Amino acid sequence: MAVIYTILVLFLAVFVAGFILLVMGAINFDFSNSEIPPGVNQPVKLRIIHIILISTAVVGKILEKIGICSQISFVRYMQGIRTLGADQKLFIKDLWFGKVPVRIYQPKAPSASHRRGVMFFHGGGWVFGSLETHEKLCRSLAQESESVVLSVGYRLAPEHKYPAAYEDCLTATIHFMRNAEHYGVDPARISVCGDSAGGNLAAAVSQTLAGRSDLPRLRAQILIYPGLQALDFNLPSYQQNRGVPLLFRERAAFYVLQYLNGNASNLEEVLEGSHIPIDIKLNYRKWVSPDNIPEKFKVRGYKPHVLLDCTTEVYETAKRFCEPTLCPLLAEDAIVHQLPESFILTCEYDVLRDDGLLYKKRLEDNGVRVTWYHLEDGFHGIINSFNSVWLSFSSGKRGLNNIV
Repeated sequence: MAVIYTILVLFLAVFVAGFILLVMGAINFDFSNSEIPPGVNQPVKLRIIHIILISTAVVGKILEKIGICSQISFVRYMQGIRTLGADQKLFIKDLWFGKVPVRIYQPKAPSASHRRGVMFFHGGGWVFGSLETHEKLCRSLAQESESVVLSVGYRLAPEHKYPAAYEDCLTATIHFMRNAEHYGVDPARISVCGDSAGGNLAAAVSQTLAGRSDLPRLRAQILIYPGLQALDFNLPSYQQNRGVPLLFRERAAFYVLQYLNGNASNLEEVLEGSHIPIDIKLNYRKWVSPDNIPEKFKVRGYKPHVLLDCTTEVYETAKRFCEPTLCPLLAEDAIVHQLPESFILTCEYDVLRDDGLLYKKRLEDNGVRVTWYHLEDGFHGIINSFNSVWLSFSSGKRGLNNIV
């Protein structure tokens, strides 16, 4: 028995050591492909968050390899482990709008009139994120702005491909607008809001509802470092911030492909720009072009990218990138000029920075009032870490205050 026990202990020790080495190897590999520029807010904290994310992904991959669960399921599970309990200032309740799960946050304090309403769509690359991952943010928005916030638990990719997430957000928004007074909300004061992929969904929903005569007009759209196009992953911000956590250039393309096709088989073509024919890219160049980015955002190592053509086979898998409900930056002027007052937050060290800058220009060119707030020391995802116990960021809180 002693021999068997010794063998088991040795086996376990070797397994644990191998597991640790595998995790550390993955972390080192990811570090070698990452960069935190000097201007990033609180770089040590960002490194720690990056390590946690990498470690979670690696453990998920190991569990997938040995058949316990998929990597995506494990990461989603780990991200969703947070129970905040009751809130002294808010009524919080889970509901269903048709087949769409939602969570409503209503201030307890009495109000002399109907409140503002905020439809909130969480980020996570259409693959991750949930009602739980953005719970603190939604509570804060409801408390600080004294608004009724409704968070939407839309279907995720790759299980549910485009347009599932968009359809869920649109369905929930229309239901809320038609029943606003039931929740103590003024139908004329409803805004859509989202971060990252959620900003994409908010922009798409806002465009769809523009000009609808059977519904109240949206009061505003609040877009927090939104991803708004998939034609050009070589804009200045994609080049400059390609390896800056928490969103690498390659991952940005990976996520949008997961949303579109449920796989990333054409990742290289999308990254190099050979997924859309040149004539189509030239047609959209009036809206998606480095020429529309202010010069001060190009000084940090930008090199113009050569236009590449694509094969018919590749275009067949990527042609829906030209649909505004997937890439809102490509909507026609007739739609854009009907959009409501807009707030756009961008971060300097974010691959999606230029998506926000390009959309800001499009809105302003079409007479839409835009409030733009730029975090010079910010990075992608900073707003959602505004209230962490140890890993909060002062610029994230500053950004949230401006959103409120």
